[in-house]
Amino acid sequence: MRTVASGQHPPTEKLNLGELIKVARGDAPADLIISNARVVNTFTGEIEYADVAIHQGKIAGVGDYRDGKRVLDITGRYLTPGLIDGHFHLESSYLNVGQYARAVVPRGVLAGVSDLHEIANVCGVPGLKQAMRVARQMPMDIFMTAPSCVPATEMETSGRRLERRELLQLRRLKNVIGLGEFMDFPAVIDGNRTALDKLDAFSGMTKDGHAPGVRGRELNAYLAPLIGSDHETVEYGEGLEKLRRGMYLMIREGSTEKNLTALLPLVTDATWHRCMLVVDDRNAGDIFFEGDLDAVVRKAVRLGLDPIRAIQMATLVPATYFRLEGYGAVAPGYWANLVVTDSLADFRAESVFYHGRLVGRSERPLFDAPPAATQPMGHAINIKSFSVWDLAFHWSGPTVPVMEIVPGQITTRWGAEPNRSVDGVVTSDTSRDLVKAVVVERHRGTGNIGKGLVRGLGLKKGALATSVAHDSHNIVSVGVADSDIFVAVTEVEANGGGLAVVEDGCVVASLPLPLAGLLSDMTLEKVVKALEELDAAAEKLGCRVDSPFSVLSFLALPVVPELKLTDMGLVDVEMAQFLEPVRP
Repeated sequence: MRTVASGQHPPTEKLNLGELIKVARGDAPADLIISNARVVNTFTGEIEYADVAIHQGKIAGVGDYRDGKRVLDITGRYLTPGLIDGHFHLESSYLNVGQYARAVVPRGVLAGVSDLHEIANVCGVPGLKQAMRVARQMPMDIFMTAPSCVPATEMETSGRRLERRELLQLRRLKNVIGLGEFMDFPAVIDGNRTALDKLDAFSGMTKDGHAPGVRGRELNAYLAPLIGSDHETVEYGEGLEKLRRGMYLMIREGSTEKNLTALLPLVTDATWHRCMLVVDDRNAGDIFFEGDLDAVVRKAVRLGLDPIRAIQMATLVPATYFRLEGYGAVAPGYWANLVVTDSLADFRAESVFYHGRLVGRSERPLFDAPPAATQPMGHAINIKSFSVWDLAFHWSGPTVPVMEIVPGQITTRWGAEPNRSVDGVVTSDTSRDLVKAVVVERHRGTGNIGKGLVRGLGLKKGALATSVAHDSHNIVSVGVADSDIFVAVTEVEANGGGLAVVEDGCVVASLPLPLAGLLSDMTLEKVVKALEELDAAAEKLGCRVDSPFSVLSFLALPVVPELKLTDMGLVDVEMAQFLEPVRP
């Protein structure tokens, strides 16, 4: 059986409430009855043995039902609500919206809240509207929080700006349910008028937070505008303080953000209802081979969390926090977004229903995505012409600052190494695991090129480059030789955005991302194959980190500690100021 999504989201579907109530009473046949189910009750944490009557895309009743136009007997299997990802950036998958749905829906992820600030930084409001138009055609309810910080800071060059006026415009859009993560936490703490005006514009709606390492009185100040959540917590004590101060804790496990092990001990009978599981950033390869939010649920259970509790944290808790009426439970009047699974401990979707329609089986999609040609976002690469000589990194003084990669995190540590420059020019030194990093501005043709050193990649030769670089998405490249870095950046430019691996001056692997320089126009399967080739090519160069391009994408994020690199230069994140190199 193959089914295609209707292209309608809950707000636009017409419901005959009287007819639904009639089915609930047992006085009319349901469209579908899922019988003999072990129903996971996310309200009480119980397993109920019951039939579930579905009509007009909603659940009419849970109990004893036999009269249905179709009956599916799932004796011995569990029925759970569809998973809800409370915080994800679709763009980190490299997949266009349709292919993203093909990747995650068969895994049981049937709703999610995405802060599309990657697209917003490149394409502004028009890009957001295009993405949401495509999303409405898919069997997944994608809600959006309006990107609050575009750009995230004034310490990088972004393609667009969203001010209070644009945010108010977004607030009026269908399926916009709140304000996205407020990354400029220093501005909030300082009482910056512009920041406070943005927060005020979403008074009465959910406001997501982004507060890495913020504690004590500064945390109190950050929470004063009723910011409700945080997904940047990496340490137990910090997470406990944020829970005590009223924040919902988003425990994430993405391609590079591995916080589940450290934070899961915070989940108790007293706190679980304020904790949710999220992915934040997960690339297509990890989704395809390991899973998406379903993989986070499985890992949480392996780490000792009760399976029903894990499901509650991936369904009911995000639905409650974001005030998503009719989501997060198997109950009368709720949307029939449902997952059939053989095991709660090894949560794998056997069948997936969206609004009562079968859309996935055995983790494979039963629907098609619209062609990428219908999802245009325009050419988004505008680099001022430069030469390999423009990549020279000048620094004087006895030591050079180094961005040190932290395994499993998007933070970097601030290191320092003896300056062994020649005539003030710093180069890579593989004997000390130091390689050159550059950020090339790609929106306005400014000619800005930030330069620095990074440790922890393990590269012995060649170069990597990507135009997916949070949050302004300039081109980030790392490499041993400037000549290879130059070729890698040039390849990304020629492809209209994307990922590239270069060895000895030759491109050995690449993935074009022509949609805003962020998303592929290819199918899920082709993107995954390209990522495999890229990762293998990077490993051949000596790269030893998992998901190397995901790691690269956060080197330019100046709102996450400690030392970062933008197109304008090296940034001391804590002090929110540049480290100025000495130029000849």
